Amino acid sequence: MDHEKENNIKHFLDLIQKSRKGKFKVYIGMSAGVGKTFRMLQEAHTLLKNGIDVKIGYIETHNRKETHELLEGLPIIPRRTLFYKGKQLEEMDVQAIINLRPEVVIVDELAHTNIEGSKNEKRWQDVLEILEAGINVVSAVNIQHIESLNENVKRITNIDVQERIPDSVLKLADEVVNIDLTSEDLIARLKEGKIYTADKIPTALNNFFKSDQILQLRELALKEVASQVNRKVENEVPKNVTIKHEKLLACISSNDKIAKTIIRKTARLASYYNSKWYVLYVETPKESSDKIALDKQRHLINNFKLATQLGAEVIRMESKQITDAILEVVAQKQITTVCIGKPHLSLFKVILSTTVFNKLLNNLTSSNIDLVILS
Repeated sequence: MDHEKENNIKHFLDLIQKSRKGKFKVYIGMSAGVGKTFRMLQEAHTLLKNGIDVKIGYIETHNRKETHELLEGLPIIPRRTLFYKGKQLEEMDVQAIINLRPEVVIVDELAHTNIEGSKNEKRWQDVLEILEAGINVVSAVNIQHIESLNENVKRITNIDVQERIPDSVLKLADEVVNIDLTSEDLIARLKEGKIYTADKIPTALNNFFKSDQILQLRELALKEVASQVNRKVENEVPKNVTIKHEKLLACISSNDKIAKTIIRKTARLASYYNSKWYVLYVETPKESSDKIALDKQRHLINNFKLATQLGAEVIRMESKQITDAILEVVAQKQITTVCIGKPHLSLFKVILSTTVFNKLLNNLTSSNIDLVILS
């Protein structure tokens, strides 16, 4: 069988698999209180009126009056109750959803961490299971929970968000909708008590809900949705139309903080270009497993895990010459862009490293490969 026929069959199989899976729609917001849950419930009512079998799998109204009122008349799948550390708690009942097989299920709080002992650690994993069963899912998430935006959000708000979803989950969405509000409208909603109870309003105004912060978060949310749309356009361009496919290589060292930044920023680039990407760590003799400090080794493993979660393929090489190792991988994987961290060097080291850097730069330039230095 020739290669083209094989590709056509594979493409057809992909389409069949895709058509069997449920469709996935995600509402994105720049913060709590923009109206994601409200919008999902409005959508559920519209679907119901149009004869679609829609059910509520999990919704969090946060006791917001106008949101709570919208639950009226919507079929709700009861949550499962379980005991954890002596307390009775509730979680979404994934098995019940799959058994009932509604056409559409509404699942709030996509970044939620399930109670210990649940089948899946995270709610987004529950959602993937529901989609695999051929059920359509409408869900919602705030941008601070998107893994590769974590550092940006932390810089804007000084809050390190613990519950996060991998970017790859968002990539699976067939539709991403941004619920946009101006900072004035959002702050007005907060002051009117539509987001938090009265006792929490002053703290919220002094922390997360500052006008300049909201503006920056709003811009992040808009950019995120724009890049999702961009990717969708690229994915749906017929395969015979040639597009230059970017392949990115992030080069990391055992410096934990810089490595994390390089991984996250390269993930953003890869997400924007909808491209395959790799993370390369070159182990030099002075960092061999018997010489490297234990904490550094632990950080490295965590960074490899982070890279994998964000969709990268991790490459680990042993070499005395870092530049040669990078160039070898560039050739082997047909890399189009190399991403490195900004060197933190003393003058003496700069003089020593200039030749290494020049070698890398000259080789990449002659091969028409971009070099990105991430700060």
